[in-house]
Amino acid sequence: MGRHIIDISIYLENDVVSDPPVYRPKIEYVNHHTSAAEMLAFFPGLQKEDLPDGEAWAIERINLITHNGTHLDAPYHFHSTMDQGERAITIDEVPLDWCMQPGVKLDFRHFADGYVVTAADVEAELNRIGHTLKPLEIVVVNTAAGQRYGQDNYVSAGCGMGYDATMYLLERGVKLTGTDAWSWDAPFVYTAEKYKETRDAKLIWEGHKAGKDIGYCHLEKLHNLEALPASGFTVCCFPFKIRGASAGWTRAVAIIEDGQ
Repeated sequence: MGRHIIDISIYLENDVVSDPPVYRPKIEYVNHHTSAAEMLAFFPGLQKEDLPDGEAWAIERINLITHNGTHLDAPYHFHSTMDQGERAITIDEVPLDWCMQPGVKLDFRHFADGYVVTAADVEAELNRIGHTLKPLEIVVVNTAAGQRYGQDNYVSAGCGMGYDATMYLLERGVKLTGTDAWSWDAPFVYTAEKYKETRDAKLIWEGHKAGKDIGYCHLEKLHNLEALPASGFTVCCFPFKIRGASAGWTRAVAIIEDGQ
């Protein structure tokens, strides 16, 4: 039996709008010639002309936060506690069993930017695709933001998952979710308008804050979800092991076995 692996991750790269300016990654590329002095320092007496074609090695120096690129958020990112008072686990403590499970895709591309998805919306989409959620399934949300990655409005694009929508998933045993938008929640620019009108702080990051009640993880800045079926695939998204961190980068992929 063969398999088809679909890349659902974005690049880490310069000069692409993948985060607000204060959080964007910075990558310095050191090529085979500019690195020669660094190589020579390891080997006294070595001259650049002694190297094949005068070339040393290529390396990159990267300035990142753990939430750059496609990454997995740990419950600790959302709040200091989870499961109604337990200490929230960090990314190095996330059970690996959560990170490779059958996947389900909810297609919410038709929702307007800033729309907050409800539990009823989730239920309606599951009915449309004819799927009943099972514990530990990984639920990914395809939003209008996916096709706007790299554009100036990417960070403010797509719908977000509300508290009730998130809890609908968690109460059915889902422990890991994902979105192709910048955030699991609605873009901040829309939430800021609602907060200005209502002064209700519970509207801020409401989907994330569901982790206070039931601990879970989610992937952000997925990509290429349009290539996935509604079900019948496996998501693999093991996070980079960073001690005590709120998130870890991942090369998330979807795996479709032949015959599925």
